[in-house]
Amino acid sequence: MTRTHVKTISIANGQNQSPLSKGQKTFNTLIKQIEQRRTRLAAWEAAIPPYRQKYAGELVPLVEALEALQTKIAYRLDRAIGLKGITNSERGKIAHLITSLTRELLDGNDDTELKALFNKHSPTDYDSEEAAALKDSQSAWEEMLGVELGGDVDMNSPEALLKRVEAHMQERQAQFEAERQAQEERKAKRKKTAKQLAREAQKQAEEAQISQSIREVYRKLASALHPDREPDPVERDRKTALMQRANLAYGNNDLLQLLELQLELEHIDQAALNSLSEGRLKHFNKILKDQLGELEQEILNIEGGFKAQFRIPPYFDLPPSALINMLNCDITSVQLAIRGLEMYLLAVEDIKQFKALLKKRRPPPARVDVYDLFR
Repeated sequence: MTRTHVKTISIANGQNQSPLSKGQKTFNTLIKQIEQRRTRLAAWEAAIPPYRQKYAGELVPLVEALEALQTKIAYRLDRAIGLKGITNSERGKIAHLITSLTRELLDGNDDTELKALFNKHSPTDYDSEEAAALKDSQSAWEEMLGVELGGDVDMNSPEALLKRVEAHMQERQAQFEAERQAQEERKAKRKKTAKQLAREAQKQAEEAQISQSIREVYRKLASALHPDREPDPVERDRKTALMQRANLAYGNNDLLQLLELQLELEHIDQAALNSLSEGRLKHFNKILKDQLGELEQEILNIEGGFKAQFRIPPYFDLPPSALINMLNCDITSVQLAIRGLEMYLLAVEDIKQFKALLKKRRPPPARVDVYDLFR
């Protein structure tokens, strides 16, 4: 999201002037907060595409190679369990290794052969284990979110889970809005007191003044920038581009962008900002608060969507600037795991080395699940 800035908007406390009023301080604070949110939003928008590209191009192939090695080891262990010279105690350890490895490989992968291998060496059935685990997981989610997810939700799919939760939230919101509207209708049927009528009139007047405040800023810009009134082709193109920015800002109720355009075009100076009336500041601050809330919601949406896609816990503090570095760490971790698995596979081929590993209770290097690296 590209934005052009000429100068930061702020109300200055110059020499021989009284201290800033509460409204002026609020204006400056809101401007600063909006700029911070703009910067974070732009950082997210810039960071996600290269992350996705590197993730798909480098990490996914490594994870596939890792899982192929793990699968090969699982079947080698299955053959090793019947080798001459393997004791009953060692067979128990090997069976445990096989079930642990196949259980991890089956996470999100419905491979019937791996499932059969798990069932062959496990005292329990994989599908029964998985059904119980999913039931516990669903109960935990329902308790945490306070919603009933239903018996048909796919707990193995973060996307399906997210959609179901969103559907419940929307249903709740719709119910809340319906109840609120019904309450408002009941109130409307009652005869209103003079105070209630006065409050409603004041609120409507304030909303009209707020709308008028941003409309006035836009109209001044539109009048100065109207490209049809410009005979010079180069200047007409420049004004057309500026008018497009003004239209977009007005459509989004982006007061700050409109003020920045005024400053850029020298339609407003520092003295004019410093002398904004308290009434105008009150209206501007209301618009800026709404704008700040919209930016924060936009950041939550893009950050939450990214975390949901890559199964990163929502509470995990994830600055956009750290995405590629974290991904590089994940790539290195998977590469190291692959090397360890290759060495372990060689050891399984040698009965003496393998028995020594079993004696030391050394399992294959743990599966590196990139989704779990953030946990």
